[in-house]
Amino acid sequence: MTEPSEKAAERVIEFMHDNLGEQLTIDDMARTALFSKFHFSRIFQRATGLSPGRFLAALRLQRAKQLLVSTSLSVADVSLRVGYASVGTFSSRFTRSVGLSPTTYRRLGGFTTQVPVQDGHAAVNRPVGRVQGRLTCPPELPGSRIFVGVFPERIPEGRPVQCCILDRPGEFVFDRVPAGVWHILAHSAVEEPTSPTTGTPVGSHGPVVVRRDSLLEVEMSMRPMRIIDPPVLLARLDVRRSAIERAAAGRQPVGLSGG
Repeated sequence: MTEPSEKAAERVIEFMHDNLGEQLTIDDMARTALFSKFHFSRIFQRATGLSPGRFLAALRLQRAKQLLVSTSLSVADVSLRVGYASVGTFSSRFTRSVGLSPTTYRRLGGFTTQVPVQDGHAAVNRPVGRVQGRLTCPPELPGSRIFVGVFPERIPEGRPVQCCILDRPGEFVFDRVPAGVWHILAHSAVEEPTSPTTGTPVGSHGPVVVRRDSLLEVEMSMRPMRIIDPPVLLARLDVRRSAIERAAAGRQPVGLSGG
């Protein structure tokens, strides 16, 4: 049964989807949720794992991704459609979250051939641990080419700390994960959302604490995306083209793993 906090979050997220081009405030969202704005922020965070403002920003970038590959609108027009007054601010935030500039994302049709991880030099002197996990997937969901990554928040965007692509559900291992609090997130690498409120199969585990010289074991399961799940902002990985490019360069497919 859906909890009252989740029902309230769902109402607000639907309201966000319908008003992405507007300058929404916490007061607007709280009125839609039928809670005081202070109580609303807490229950929204509990239901989604993100603050209302953070979730709204993610939805705007998700809609921008859809508009860039499905329309001929200019980047400036797309930024206005999703609530940005400055195309420069929109472009920088899109690039940081998606991994490609809006122009490049459009040119590549929403695909990328690599998902860069965070700069390893920054963690040279930082204590690290190891994460070992097992991912399962119900038979009714796509069970191939699953992206798994370690992120600082419960949203797949920017550069993960570590990541891999599983050929099928199964085991994965991340060595040298910096000590700290992380989210282990998974999504289908071949499925694109089909509507604003449903999308690619996802899985999540966290927040988890990685400690120095320790082994953290996690169990995850894929499930259909719900409206309260943060959208996948990373560009889809073109696994086949990525493998071809790496083979031509004489390198192994980074992170490619079987179950």
